[in-house]
Amino acid sequence: MHTESEDAPVSTEVEVEYPALFLKKGEDARLRQGHQWVFSNEVDTVRSPLNEFKPGEIVAICDAGGRAFGLGYINPQALICARLIERGVRHAIDKSLIVHRLNVALELRQRLYAEPFYRLVFGEADGLPGLVLDRFDDVIVGQIGTLGMENLKDAVVEAVVKVLKPRTFVWKNNGSVRKLETLPDYVEVPVGALDPLTRVVEAGLEFAVDIANGQKTGWFFDQRDNRDRLARLVPGKRVLDVFSYVGAWGIRSAAAGASEVLCIDSSAAALKAVTDAAARNGLSERVRTLEADAFEALKDLRQQRERYDVVIVDPPAFVKRKKDFAEGRIAYKRIFEAAMQLLNRDGILIACSCSHHMPRSTLLDTINQGARHLDRSVQVLAQLQQSADHPVHPAIPETDYLKGFICRVLPA
Repeated sequence: MHTESEDAPVSTEVEVEYPALFLKKGEDARLRQGHQWVFSNEVDTVRSPLNEFKPGEIVAICDAGGRAFGLGYINPQALICARLIERGVRHAIDKSLIVHRLNVALELRQRLYAEPFYRLVFGEADGLPGLVLDRFDDVIVGQIGTLGMENLKDAVVEAVVKVLKPRTFVWKNNGSVRKLETLPDYVEVPVGALDPLTRVVEAGLEFAVDIANGQKTGWFFDQRDNRDRLARLVPGKRVLDVFSYVGAWGIRSAAAGASEVLCIDSSAAALKAVTDAAARNGLSERVRTLEADAFEALKDLRQQRERYDVVIVDPPAFVKRKKDFAEGRIAYKRIFEAAMQLLNRDGILIACSCSHHMPRSTLLDTINQGARHLDRSVQVLAQLQQSADHPVHPAIPETDYLKGFICRVLPA
């Protein structure tokens, strides 16, 4: 639709008037391809001065000709200054729209998983940019990364209550993403009360996580589908789980028949959770823990002449920003090379990266460089990506962040 005058607010069929954010000529290509972000340098600041918008308010995002792509929210101070939520202008951005998006997201997860433990909303990929919702049965944990979504948080809670009727809803709002939009960190419980530990079930195994103090939302659902591959790799094998956190890889390895599992992490609290999970699932005899820096631990194990059949390396993001790429790539090479030095002659390396700025091809090249430095060769058995409850939006490469490889490491 066209505005009545070139710079007038956009009226919609729902009789709500929104201020118009105009793009420069030719800056609408990504939106037409399905992307949802508008960068500040793409805005026609003569027709729509950024300092005249209220941070977080809903706007109609328009091309240079005045045609509205749809509705989104704006943060004039951020590099990504606007995010598109609704294509077209027929539906207001409110509780009803969020309820609809939740139902669409829920339909997928219920199709994928028999039990209610999964990522329910994965931001842009589920049409709710800036929002993450993880489901732990009747406990929902939310994380917000943008000012615009922060302004909608009450509507999000109301929508979740309507769709899922949870016992507890927790906002776990912290992390570096919020700092980019000058948002404060906090933990808030608008529905129910948060227990000290929250139950998670994966592949029939029970874990208990500390949502308030744990990493991210307390659990990493994004690796679940990859952990399903362990059943064919670990029976009867010695397994080393590096950067184990609460032991999802390690405990699942033991349950799949590994003869022995060592979980390494620098967090005592995370390793206590590993020990508790091993006991809860009757696996204590085969699971040990080591509190240490991962790089130092691998060096010490090598000096002790320890060897493993399967080494799993699932580190935190070493490349959080583009400018960290060179240093981060070196860190990946060091840790993968150290892991390969602990492998038996015909061993398996599971090497992962959750760094969006680390391309898949570069990650594989880094693994290969480490192998060649040790005079070994690598066979790639499988490529890994994030679980299906973290769907990838084909027009938004930022939603495709997790990658990894299952490699057989052989003498050269």
